[in-house]
Amino acid sequence: MNKGLRQLFTAVVALFVILGASTTMITAIRANQLNADPRNRRALYHEFGTPRGSILASDGTVMAKSNPVNDAFSYQRVYSNGGLYAPVTGYLSISQNTDRGIEASRNALLSGQSDALFWQKMKSLVTGTENKGASIETSINPKLQSLAYQQMQGKDGSVVAIEPKTGRILTMVSTPSYDPNLLAEHNTKKVNEVYSSLTSSSANPMLNRSISQLYPPGSTFKTVLAAAALESGKYNPDTQIPAGASYTLPGTNTSLTNAESIANGSNGKISFEDALAYSSNTAFAQLGVSLGDATIEAQAKKLGFGSSIVIDGSDSTGLPMKAIASSFPTNITDDKLALASIGQGNTQETPLQNALIASAIANGGTLMQPTLVDRVRSSDLSVLSQTTPTVMSNAFSSGTASKLTQMMEAVVTKENPNLEISGVKVAAKTGTAQIGTNNQSIDGWVIGFAPADNPKIAVAVVVHNVDVYGSFAAGPIMKSIMEEALKQ
Repeated sequence: MNKGLRQLFTAVVALFVILGASTTMITAIRANQLNADPRNRRALYHEFGTPRGSILASDGTVMAKSNPVNDAFSYQRVYSNGGLYAPVTGYLSISQNTDRGIEASRNALLSGQSDALFWQKMKSLVTGTENKGASIETSINPKLQSLAYQQMQGKDGSVVAIEPKTGRILTMVSTPSYDPNLLAEHNTKKVNEVYSSLTSSSANPMLNRSISQLYPPGSTFKTVLAAAALESGKYNPDTQIPAGASYTLPGTNTSLTNAESIANGSNGKISFEDALAYSSNTAFAQLGVSLGDATIEAQAKKLGFGSSIVIDGSDSTGLPMKAIASSFPTNITDDKLALASIGQGNTQETPLQNALIASAIANGGTLMQPTLVDRVRSSDLSVLSQTTPTVMSNAFSSGTASKLTQMMEAVVTKENPNLEISGVKVAAKTGTAQIGTNNQSIDGWVIGFAPADNPKIAVAVVVHNVDVYGSFAAGPIMKSIMEEALKQ
């Protein structure tokens, strides 16, 4: 071979190598990145050109589905009662990434691209029929969801209800909310304008407050402190603990007081049960300092603090739906520990976390993994997967749970009769967290479960930025949810 031919041969081989490398880069290495690029219209036509699976409530109510339309995308996502279910469903858009809710956590299944649907995809390929996505059946109870949403209209906050024995999430409401239908339209300019308006709004309606917003829990955190104390074996509901009309925070001149005189106890002492029932700040601040931050943190971690909590999906099904980590501060001075012990200072929780605390107490100390999906079905209605209850942690003993239940019943019978339900024992703990400049506003909380002697539902409610105690801001909402749940 002469020199010219050899050089030509080398050049041709080099070009083939470059072509092969380029093709490999596009079709393999960068495939996912290019498919996810919102500028890739072909990927959009492919995604919207087939019927996406539906998202259903526990009774079969359709929360999201895809309807055929006469445009280039063939199908458009439709959300029934959009704002009601938005924290659960999330949204699907032609111009914005699907980054929340079940639309994201189960995207591979809904779109029909999951490996779990391999045989269905092969069948569609052979027969030339449309490849349909799987349907997702959630644990959401429509009656409870609707009631909670109605009760929260005009309010900023969240309601979470859980089935204690299974961890199934029955209600997940976040207000203010948004309508995913406005983001599902096939008008890019209009969708982008709506998205920009929603994300720039000071009300932050797209934020799922149930799992993505931290609040100071106020006196609801006293249940965690009480669990830690009972677990130590040194305390019982009738144990007399230090209280008093005021408590000077260690190393400071700041005095902590109680909201009412009955919480002061007598002669500087109060029973442990009454301390919880009347929400004695002076008692629980001193108890927290006595127990120490390490003991309290250990108990809090068993209940889910310190780690994000996955409530649906995995990396193989999409973008997992997670609750951000709740936190209890450690390595702090005793004055800060005293405040953290009564749910102030740097103690912060999501509403889901507070519902998990109530759920663990209701379930005898066993905390179940929270879940949002009951089962997944392919388009031929065969079950692809079924969620089974799993234990998240053994948070404390059944004896501690029993004593805590007794003490939380006293919260209702002794101090908060407005939370009573005729013929039903209710266990609860209210919370009034001071927020804002000079503590001029309140995050009103309540957590609880019913019936206390055979729990069917555990509930957490927070109403942000109010001017009344948690018992009155959040209490009636919890009570109405419980009453409705016990009718079913």
